[in-house]
Amino acid sequence: MVSRSSKRRGVLIGVMLSAVIGGSVQPAIAAPSRDAGDQAATFRKSPVGSTEQEIARALSASLRDPQWRKQVRAAALGTEEVDLQALAGRTASPGGRNLYASVSAADRRIAGLKGLPASTGSLLRLRLAAPSMRSHLDAAATPWIAVAAADDDAKNLTAYDSRGHAHAVGTAHVPGRPLYILDIDVTKAHRAGLKVLQKAFADKGLTSLRSKAANSAQAASAAGWWATKVTAVEVNDDQEPWFKGAAEMFSLVTGFGQDGKARVDSVDMPYLDYDGTVYYPNQILVNWSNYKYNLADVVMMEDDDGTNYRALAQAITTALLTVTDQGAYIPLVNAVLSAIPDSWFTDDPDYVESWYTLAQNSTGRLNGASGNGWMTVEPYFVEGF
Repeated sequence: MVSRSSKRRGVLIGVMLSAVIGGSVQPAIAAPSRDAGDQAATFRKSPVGSTEQEIARALSASLRDPQWRKQVRAAALGTEEVDLQALAGRTASPGGRNLYASVSAADRRIAGLKGLPASTGSLLRLRLAAPSMRSHLDAAATPWIAVAAADDDAKNLTAYDSRGHAHAVGTAHVPGRPLYILDIDVTKAHRAGLKVLQKAFADKGLTSLRSKAANSAQAASAAGWWATKVTAVEVNDDQEPWFKGAAEMFSLVTGFGQDGKARVDSVDMPYLDYDGTVYYPNQILVNWSNYKYNLADVVMMEDDDGTNYRALAQAITTALLTVTDQGAYIPLVNAVLSAIPDSWFTDDPDYVESWYTLAQNSTGRLNGASGNGWMTVEPYFVEGF
């Protein structure tokens, strides 16, 4: 099991819930295509990926310093991931000291490319590629450095030796020689990204509070509110390759608020680590008292290294602000999916699954539209004190 902060397979960028009026239900829209494309080429063109490659090459060269190589080895054996900037910042060895400025600059650049504030801090992490390599990581070994591929189906990783030479490392089997993987702290980026999204939604009035009249009506009707609770969930994607860790997931709940305006609420889903595993979170997914209507659409997505949270927030808010409450079934998910760049559906497996017509009284197992996942839900009344 990989530590939560070293999770890499991808961040689920959303459960987009479009609350609509009860009554007539429109046919489900088709799931976006998942054309594979040239994913290796896409990764090389990614500004974030290019930055990681530059640091991987510099790090590999720095390991020619025996003292620095020993410190990196000790850190890699002592924890499941290493904060590269912190490690280089506290070393006295020339190899680490010379690397520190480059890593610090790369961390700032990656934060900017992902639409995260400079206060996010260090993002680059280093880990041993697989537990089986521990026995090969002796004092005489100089591991190669590879960047975690954005594509689960990548056939090769590019790894650099201490002379800066590139080597293709096949992903079908765990290599026999020791290999370090350079990656981004997905948990840290995910949490900072959620704050960016939440602030953007709030600034545009998409998380506005309900009116006093609506609050009074809610209090008068019952001392609490109805919710939809997820009791079990599973995503059945392809196998988890050896060079990836676990996922970091969250949800965006969107619909028409009590004031008739579009509303977006984020829901963190930190337990959804791996494909092919059933989780039993008993998590509140929808607070129906925030919404005017009684049906919802669900879209699950995962992000890649190139995701820019600020750009994502701008695209979603721009799309939702063009939709007005017509007192009829308006699937906001259509606007959301239209706003997301085409590359999210072609170059990487970012689209995961869709569910439609989730209602307050929905219960039992709900299979996804593309057959890639399912969840069981039930109504749940949250009582007030």
